[in-house]
Amino acid sequence: MTSEELNIAFIKAVKSINDHQEPFPADLLLRLYSYYKVATNDQDTPRSRTPLINAFKINALFQAQNLTEDEAKKQYIDCAEHYFLYRK
Repeated sequence: MTSEELNIAFIKAVKSINDHQEPFPADLLLRLYSYYKVATNDQDTPRSRTPLINAFKINALFQAQNLTEDEAKKQYIDCAEHYFLYRK
């Protein structure tokens, strides 16, 4: 997959997640969050009003910290596709 194809697939996966109306499992959201942050090179810290949620987000980011942007995009795409295929 070329870089352009990867970017298009990533944007499509992000849109499919954002457009979905049903609630997602919390663990899936944390993985998607961490992959998205790495894939987009977003350096902002979590800003939830709930300290526990921030802690979970930081932990998810810590687990994804060694991924490259392209690897994170692939992981995001795979995670989204797996969810929509199996709903888990």
